Amino acid sequence: MQRGTFQLMKSVNKSIILNKIRTCEPISRAQIAKETELTPPTVSSIVKELLGQNMVYESDSGQSMGGRRPTMLQINKTAFYLVGVDAGPEKVETIVADLGGKITERVSFTLESPITNVSFLDAIKQSIYQVLQNASIQIDDTMGIGVAMHGVVEVTTGTSLYAPNLQLTNVPIKEELEKEFHVTTKVENDARAMALGEAWFGGHGELGSMVAVNLGRGVGAGIVTDGKLFHGAEDIAGEIGHMTIDINGDVCECGNRGCLQTFATGSAIAKRAHQKLAEQGEENGFKLTGESVFELAKAGNSLYIDVLKETGFIIGVGLTNVIHIVNPEKIVLGGGVMNSEEFLLPVIRKTIKNNALTERAKNTEVTVTKLGKDATVLGAVALMFVEIFDSLLG
Repeated sequence: MQRGTFQLMKSVNKSIILNKIRTCEPISRAQIAKETELTPPTVSSIVKELLGQNMVYESDSGQSMGGRRPTMLQINKTAFYLVGVDAGPEKVETIVADLGGKITERVSFTLESPITNVSFLDAIKQSIYQVLQNASIQIDDTMGIGVAMHGVVEVTTGTSLYAPNLQLTNVPIKEELEKEFHVTTKVENDARAMALGEAWFGGHGELGSMVAVNLGRGVGAGIVTDGKLFHGAEDIAGEIGHMTIDINGDVCECGNRGCLQTFATGSAIAKRAHQKLAEQGEENGFKLTGESVFELAKAGNSLYIDVLKETGFIIGVGLTNVIHIVNPEKIVLGGGVMNSEEFLLPVIRKTIKNNALTERAKNTEVTVTKLGKDATVLGAVALMFVEIFDSLLG
């Protein structure tokens, strides 16, 4: 038998039991054994260890099924904390959350432009120190730091390879934060982090597969299968913002033409609205934004309503492509662009229904995040939740 196999089995079982308690609390030892098919002695031994580590606690006795009333187990949510960072492109949003995913403190640091790797890392470090101070906890009370970073991230090293909106390359986020704080740090692309946040905290139940799409200053997505992120061979899985929609379209920041991102960001929506005004000879001189287009549409202005409906159609085309490639059970949309949900979502759903290949694909569930602006920063926290609850705990 391979050396370490018994220890590995123990680690797997520990993770299974801890996650069972998290998802089904309060739960008895007997129920854990029944639902996980682990032996009662194994469950008792591992629960004793978890109690000793202060990860779980015993609550009031459960309901008797004819014999002695069982003692119930629950996650000790305030035993440890986690730090989540949503880094850039305009600000660093940092939170402290407990093991239940409840945000207990938050701070926000504005990023000055232009910015260097050093000053960017300093902003993240300052935000972490500040949020810990505000929460009156020490770094030793945390189980780690999760960072959601826009752009291309090399997950294994925790390096930001390219952050386009900040014009930064090769930022060693994991290395620098672990050197500074001496705790485990995980770094992930912000759209993928958002997807993980949805999977853990979005209230979607148990899904085999889900795609979460962030539509804001950029467009990105994360693919979650069986609770785990899919990264692809080179860590660029989910970059649907650079899916070509029109080969003769505008040049994207990536250098290609007609990417989804050139149609579906806030600035792209505002640009198309200006173009339509100019075509009608109605250019008014004030600078539109994605938000002002939405407000004008809400006021009943048909030109802006049409711009948003056109955007919904284009997003729907992109998501139909995603459905044909990934075939997820559910698609969750977030980001500032989805503040225009009332105009976008019906058209997105209709476009998918008209264009997807099969009846089930046509009826793929598409919804808007309930986590709002916190989806990404909670996703950063979820990076550590995967480590704690779903990885092989030694």
